[in-house]
Amino acid sequence: MKGPNIVSLPEFEPLPDTLELRVLLKMGDDISTDEILPAGARVLPLRSNIPAISKFCFEGVDLTYPERAQADRKTDGHAIVAGSNYGQGSSREHAALAPRYLGLRLALARGFARIHWQNLVNFGVVPVSFVDDEDYDAMEEGTVLRVDNLRGGLSESRILDVVDTTRNETFEVEHDLSHRQIGVLLAGGLVNWARENAAPH
Repeated sequence: MKGPNIVSLPEFEPLPDTLELRVLLKMGDDISTDEILPAGARVLPLRSNIPAISKFCFEGVDLTYPERAQADRKTDGHAIVAGSNYGQGSSREHAALAPRYLGLRLALARGFARIHWQNLVNFGVVPVSFVDDEDYDAMEEGTVLRVDNLRGGLSESRILDVVDTTRNETFEVEHDLSHRQIGVLLAGGLVNWARENAAPH
């Protein structure tokens, strides 16, 4: 018997070939995992209840994020934009899992803290870095971004083209993903990837 705060891990769908996403948040440098998902007595008891814990996402950045993210879950989801060292601090997986539950599919940053970058991949969020810092400067909340040929493009090149449909401009982002990490993203996360690779062929 499960307690009231023990909820099964959400199932996430595989990565689609095209993502068209609204930028829900734009942040500066050094956003910590505690800013992404607070720690402490209010949140810790809910750690096995992802729908409940997700209500605290980005509480220190924008209190409206969870509600706005829930609205965008009816579409492909959403994107976030950050500066350098995004996800620094503690290595808690929930700081990647909870935003993914709310529909985060694409994280664009000037740079990522390494452990959080890996946690994003594990839950099917595509982490990419701006090739040109001026493209970070031009990003605004509400901008709609589109990435085509995502499934093939990740394997074919370190560089992806992103269309800013709001300004009708294209800019480049890059990734540093291994072949295995790309497989995890394509599957929709580590749980899906492990399940697929454990199945008899």
